[in-house]
Amino acid sequence: MKKLLSLLLSVMMLLSVASVAGAAEITDLNTYEISSAEVETWNVHYSQAARDLNVLCNLVDGLLTNDNKGALVPNAAKEYSSPDGGTTWVFTLNEGMKWVDYQGNEKADVVAEDWLWGLEWVLNFAKNDSYNVSMPAEMIVGAQEYYDYTKALAYGIEPGTELPEGAALSEEGVAAAKALGLEKFLEMVEIKVEGNQIIYTCLAPLPYFPSVATYNCLYPVSGKFLEEVGVDGYRAVTWDTLWYSGPYVISQYVHQNEKVFSPTPNYWNADGVKRFNSVTVKMVEDANKAFSLFETGELDHVTLAQSQLDTIYKNPSDPWHEYLSESRPTKYSYQFHWVYDVKNEDGSPDDNWNKAIANLAFRQSILYGLDLTTYLARTNAINPYSCLNYAYTGNGVSVNSQGVDYTQLVRNELGYDYDGFESYNRRNPEKAAELKKQAMEELTALGVTFPVELKYYIKGDNQVAKDTADVLTQMFADYMGEDYIKFTTKTYVSNLTTEVRKPQLACLLISGWGADFADPINFLGQETYGDPQAYYANHHSMINKATDEKLIADYKEFTRLVEEAKVIYDDIDARYAAFAKAEAFMIEHALVMPVFYNIVWQLTSINPYSQVYSSYGMQGYRYVNWETNSDVYKTVEVEAFANEYNK
Repeated sequence: MKKLLSLLLSVMMLLSVASVAGAAEITDLNTYEISSAEVETWNVHYSQAARDLNVLCNLVDGLLTNDNKGALVPNAAKEYSSPDGGTTWVFTLNEGMKWVDYQGNEKADVVAEDWLWGLEWVLNFAKNDSYNVSMPAEMIVGAQEYYDYTKALAYGIEPGTELPEGAALSEEGVAAAKALGLEKFLEMVEIKVEGNQIIYTCLAPLPYFPSVATYNCLYPVSGKFLEEVGVDGYRAVTWDTLWYSGPYVISQYVHQNEKVFSPTPNYWNADGVKRFNSVTVKMVEDANKAFSLFETGELDHVTLAQSQLDTIYKNPSDPWHEYLSESRPTKYSYQFHWVYDVKNEDGSPDDNWNKAIANLAFRQSILYGLDLTTYLARTNAINPYSCLNYAYTGNGVSVNSQGVDYTQLVRNELGYDYDGFESYNRRNPEKAAELKKQAMEELTALGVTFPVELKYYIKGDNQVAKDTADVLTQMFADYMGEDYIKFTTKTYVSNLTTEVRKPQLACLLISGWGADFADPINFLGQETYGDPQAYYANHHSMINKATDEKLIADYKEFTRLVEEAKVIYDDIDARYAAFAKAEAFMIEHALVMPVFYNIVWQLTSINPYSQVYSSYGMQGYRYVNWETNSDVYKTVEVEAFANEYNK
């Protein structure tokens, strides 16, 4: 009987695929972003944010990209190889590539030298601050030295000398560093051009180096464009001054309203990729507005908020019930990021919070005390435990020689020997209660008053964010106790970065990081102490401004473990084992708290298994080679796509 049912199901799925194959494809795609995810910069080298790179990956072609299985495939480079086992990497460019403006007017040929200008820009402190430096600096011979040279120049100190505490930038030095071309860069950095080949020399054999070629640190910029607009002009480049080399140009843009992608005229790979006639990205205030636009036919897909999903899923007669489908996981691993130097609105330090969060027992009581099931249900109400995340690094980024995913190594180090993911296994009420008692005794002695206020910020007009904040409030009350932590939701008007993060008003920031290349250092390197290139350490936790000696000692020990791991090049298993030890230390000390993966439910006219997919890099939003249907896909049709994909 089971075999008969299985056969019937297979036939049904095949019939569904056949019916989809006969449907019309979408030619003009309508998609959306939440308004808080508006583009902040059009400079591909100056961003580390998905909000920017999800757009820019369509506008400029990097050396390599990914296919729908996550495999590396040629892009601007038609082939690549290493003649010596991974120390030297040679990328050979395609012929006939052009730079154009937003109207499609040809501006210049894309040449190998453009990758020299791109890397020089990334490594030049005066041009690009410290954005995206860590990857080339840790991999390419001379890259760190050139970055240090330009930084010393910008501060007006002798190269090779330590930057004095409180040093100020030198106006003359910054100007001198900005004026640098390729001569000094090529003298110091082991990258060269031979015809249409770009040749990188690495510090050691790096088998994962080609994965970096999908990311913006190795993206090109035209030397002729830089000559035309200057350093400051490129730093502040806009959609209508940018030069394009990718599959699309931005033909229309209205801030916080919409952006329209149009196929790049005379695109070098027009016959090699399938593109839409247009892609319109609408900015909406929240998921409720997106669902409304989807229902009126103005969007081709929508991610469902919890309330919408509950309504549809629990009502078989709902018109959308047979169209629900679970998404593929994104590359992002989401965490609770504690802020260690919080300010009050008047700019004074929030001493009560800063002392509390610096306490190890306080942080660990939250780590082991919270049951996040209701919070996970905000992302996936049907199957919340599919979102479980117990490691900081994302799944699938790295695998050792035995085929074991790196995140399993981390869980092994932590002793998280869980039988499946059917409950919130990390919660340990007895352990959490002991830690809470310890924290209250230790912190009371330091003058901390209870409950400790935890300030959390949301965008004021986002109802879905408010509903999520209400869940968090109840969750902290239920599991931590209102005598211990008071979860307070506050609002900002339009920009989290300028209104909240930079003034250091929030105690908790929830954020996701996706790997830029296939190695754990890309995650752990964002948290290291005293490193100007560590994104989260400098822009979220503010750990370098903290004053608690025990907290700083823990961060320094974590940083030491990371530094030891990242110089292991000759044994990939030993490298991953060392990183896993460092990551386990960070998690056990609750410096950062892993929370969830973004696996949502959706209604869609897009075959998710046809889209570019990878656990690293910035290629996942390229609007090429998508399979679509003018009708919304049914649940059984998406399941058929998944089964075919996973064969």
